[in-house]
Amino acid sequence: MLDAQAGFLQAPVLTAEEHDRFFTPAEASEGGSLFEHCARALDHSLATGSHGLPLMGTGDWNDGMSRIGEAGRGESVWLGWFLHAALLAFAPLAEARQGDDNSSRAGAWRAHAARLQPALEAAWDGAWYLRAYYDDGTPLGSHADAECRIDSIAQSWAVLSGAAAADRAATAMASLERELLRPDPGLVLVLTPPFDHTPHDPGYIKGYPPGLRENGGQYTHAATWAVLATAAQGDGDRAAMLFGLLNPIRRALTRNDADRSKVEPYVVVADVYSVPPHVGRGGWSWYTGSAGWMQRAGVEGLLGIRIRGATLHIDPCIPRDWPGFEATIVWRSARYRIVVENPRGVCRGVSSVRLDGADAASGPLGLLDDGGKHVVEMTLGAKDSP
Repeated sequence: MLDAQAGFLQAPVLTAEEHDRFFTPAEASEGGSLFEHCARALDHSLATGSHGLPLMGTGDWNDGMSRIGEAGRGESVWLGWFLHAALLAFAPLAEARQGDDNSSRAGAWRAHAARLQPALEAAWDGAWYLRAYYDDGTPLGSHADAECRIDSIAQSWAVLSGAAAADRAATAMASLERELLRPDPGLVLVLTPPFDHTPHDPGYIKGYPPGLRENGGQYTHAATWAVLATAAQGDGDRAAMLFGLLNPIRRALTRNDADRSKVEPYVVVADVYSVPPHVGRGGWSWYTGSAGWMQRAGVEGLLGIRIRGATLHIDPCIPRDWPGFEATIVWRSARYRIVVENPRGVCRGVSSVRLDGADAASGPLGLLDDGGKHVVEMTLGAKDSP
């Protein structure tokens, strides 16, 4: 896929006075592989601010934070974690491709990731990580803030990036659960408290009423990252609990649930309101990338099933009370039936693997495009790491 060719677009560069522009871009005469598109995006992301973190510009994942870095000096802690993960994921791909440019790129990306790591740790606020720095250097997402005291995605990606110190990552996720989880009606907030009267202007996110959408509601996309981070830490009980809160069917378990949510119980909603009189009311449905992340949280986070190239990785993180599970995947012309048993009642840890009746090593399994039907049998119980 990374070798697929795609053209570039071209347009005039924004002026210093412009934050955005609505226009129809033109097709450039130049094109490149999908890898080249990704590589140029990474190359473009390497500029940092005074804290050594990526520049935030007029928004990162949370585009509503559109004025934190509009002067070109604000920095994003979350983007630092995300970029660290992306750089280290793409460096081996660059090294595997021919050419000096790709070799030097890989070296530059690894070096930048190494510089990011201590800068990110410097954003530790005592019980969680900061979210960002405004253009004037003021931190956002600190225990001293009256609004946006803690933001979930800076904590989740501290874990998912693998770059945070283990003890701090564990504390950050415990803080996320304590500060942002609302067991009744079952919400995982993106940040709290919502923006309302802060003298700093974070952007158009402040235009949303407190508790709606990105401004302190549940933004499901962010909540699925909390599920994945919890599973990455090996706590299947909590990961499944969080996943259950996001499950759309729970919005219609009773008539009261359905009356409160007012949205379809068979699709993932982008957001859920968190303040009276609309607590638990669903926001946009049929308009969300959260559904894809929800699937990944379930299949990759809990069931631990991932396909990387022509290899099958299985590393479940399930609740202790699950006796096991079965899943079937189709890879090209072959079908693989996966049977996982959990006789010791653990969350994680593979003790044995069998492929088509023969013992197999624990680790990635080579996939065969042979039109056949294969069975992978796995038993958990070697270790348990909640």
